[in-house]
Amino acid sequence: MAEVSQADFDYYNGSIKRYTTESSMLVSSSPYLNHAVLRDLIAQEMLRRNGADVPNTAFIPEVAQILHQLEDMPTIIRLFEEEKARLPVFRNWLDSRKLSNFTAEEVKDCAPGTLGAVIHDFLTLSGYSMDHFFQGMKIETDYDFYLKERTLTHDIEHMITGFETDHAGEIGLLAANARAFYAYFRPELAAFFNRVGAFLKARTTMRSGLFYPEAFKIELDAEDFGAQQGRNWKMPLMLIPYRDMIHRQVSDIRAEYGITPTIPSRQWAWTTAVSEDARESHMALAAE
Repeated sequence: MAEVSQADFDYYNGSIKRYTTESSMLVSSSPYLNHAVLRDLIAQEMLRRNGADVPNTAFIPEVAQILHQLEDMPTIIRLFEEEKARLPVFRNWLDSRKLSNFTAEEVKDCAPGTLGAVIHDFLTLSGYSMDHFFQGMKIETDYDFYLKERTLTHDIEHMITGFETDHAGEIGLLAANARAFYAYFRPELAAFFNRVGAFLKARTTMRSGLFYPEAFKIELDAEDFGAQQGRNWKMPLMLIPYRDMIHRQVSDIRAEYGITPTIPSRQWAWTTAVSEDARESHMALAAE
């Protein structure tokens, strides 16, 4: 068995400074490391297998809630105000308070190829709900609106980017958003907008690196493709006024906002299967 030598420890760890504390509990300069539940969740979500007993979306609400609780809210609000002053599109988006909480009924008569028609098909065929987070939230502040609208537009972004809700499509959309956030906003606010996305990307990369080599391979391609498209976006896609767009052709929306290149529909549909745990099929066979 390969073992790390003492010389290796000395080389990599030789400059570590050891600090002492009077505290009787674990304490760090990182508020995230100090949060015992978050430490446990991050370790679990990065090191566990994917399993049929736990959906891939499990524990996202818990992690997101803790991350929001640990935010320096006065700083976040200040950054919102500074970017509103600098970016008229961002200011207008926040001031409009137009939520993209579409129902299948209100878009059922939209013409083929329009955003409304695509939303209708998604809502009636996928079984998903666009209102899947911060349900029941009352919108009173810019921050509230951001949280709610960001949730509502996530699946619309899947629809208009071509990054579908398969395994690689999720990675592609995360990569595109990260590039767009940091290109458009100051890094401090971009980091906030990308906080949960960074967690989702990290846990997926680690799990695939440990257990799912074929999934990791396609994730590299999805990351590259998403980065390429995200660099071409004219702005983060959450800022698009989707309520004003339901009768626009998706192809025209893509052209206006630089959503290019895109992949053919269903091209990455197979990637979800290689991200799932092969033990499930083996266990099912053994039980027969």
